[in-house]
Amino acid sequence: MSDDGHEQNGHENGQGNGHENVPSRQRRRFPGISSRAYEHPADRSALVALRKLSGFDTVFKALSGLLPERSLRLLFLSDSVRVSDQQFAYLNDMLRDACYILDLEKVPPMYVSQDPKPNAMCIGLDEPIIVVTTGLVDLLDEEEMRAVVGHEVGHALSGHAVYRTILLFLTSLALRVAWIPLGNIAIMAIVTALREWFRKSELSADRAGLLVGQDLRASMRGLMKLAGGHHLHEMNVDAFLKQAEEYEAGGDLRDSVLKILNVLPRSHPFTTVRAAELKKWSESRDFQRLMDGHYPRRTEDKDTSVTDSFRESAASYATNVKSSKDPLMKLVTDIAGGAGDLGGRVRRGFGGFTTTNPKDQPPRDTEED
Repeated sequence: MSDDGHEQNGHENGQGNGHENVPSRQRRRFPGISSRAYEHPADRSALVALRKLSGFDTVFKALSGLLPERSLRLLFLSDSVRVSDQQFAYLNDMLRDACYILDLEKVPPMYVSQDPKPNAMCIGLDEPIIVVTTGLVDLLDEEEMRAVVGHEVGHALSGHAVYRTILLFLTSLALRVAWIPLGNIAIMAIVTALREWFRKSELSADRAGLLVGQDLRASMRGLMKLAGGHHLHEMNVDAFLKQAEEYEAGGDLRDSVLKILNVLPRSHPFTTVRAAELKKWSESRDFQRLMDGHYPRRTEDKDTSVTDSFRESAASYATNVKSSKDPLMKLVTDIAGGAGDLGGRVRRGFGGFTTTNPKDQPPRDTEED
C-alpha cells in the first residue's frame, strides 16, 4: 500500500453471513493524521479534567500493574473467534482498510464474541484489542459495519482503550466493595468521571467511523439500528434526528434534571444524540477542511499545548450552552447574560407555567405544578 496517496479503492465483498456485496469505491486516506483532527472538544476537556482528578494518577499507576490484561487476552483467544484471512475475512479486510485510512501502523487484534446484544469495544493497556459481538455482526450491513470498525480504530488511535479498560475494571470493583461505604464512594467518584469522559470519547470515535466509512447515511443507519433493531424499513433518518431535537428542547427544568440523572450511569450517549452530533459535524467547515487534506499531524502532537486544548474545549462548551435549546442550558445562558427576573424564570421552569405575554396574566403568589 502506498503512503503518498489520498484515495484508495474499497476491496471488501460480503462472504456469506447475510452481508451484502458492496461495489468498490474510492475513499480518501489521511496519512499521519492526529487524533486531534476528529476528537470532540468535550472529549479532550473531559480527559484533562479526569487527569486532574485528585488521586487519579495514583489509582491509575496501581491499576496498571494489577489489571489482568494477559488473562483478558487469553480469554478472548480461547473463547472467541479471532478475525483473520481465514475467519471473518470480510471483517479482517475492513479492519486493515480502516487502519490504512487512519494510518494506524499496527493493526490491533480483533475478535468476534458470542453475545446476542449488539456491542463493540476497544480495550487493553499495553496494546488495544477490538471485540465485536455476534449480535452486532448480525444486525449491521457491510457499510454500517465499516463505520463501526472505523469507530473502534479511532478509539485505538486516540488511546481510549486504556481508560475504557480501567472503567470496566473499576465498575466491577465498585460492585464488589459496595459494602465498604468510603471505599465505594471513592471508586464511584472516579467511575463517574470516567463515564463522563467516555461518553464524550464516543462522539470522537463516531467521527473516526465517518472518516473511515465516508458514508454519512451508513453511519446514521447503524445508529438507528442500535436504537430500533433491524427493522430499517420502518425507520426514517429525518424522523430519528427530529427525536434528538425534541429530546434536547422538550419539557421544563425538571426534564433537564432527569436527562442528567438518566445519562449518569451510561457509558455511551443516547443514540439520537450521537446521530445529531455526527450530522452536525459532517456539515461543519472543520470536516470539509479535513476531507480536503488539511488536518493536524501526529508529528505535531508533541508541540500541542494542554492549556490551549483546554481553552478550545471550554470555548466549545460555552458555544454549545449558548446554542442549546435545553431549558436548563437556556437558564444558564440567562444567568451568564445577567437577565432579569431569574427567580420567576426558575419557578416557571419547574412549574411548567408559560405565557407569551406576562402582562396579560394576573399576579400570582404561587406557581402550579
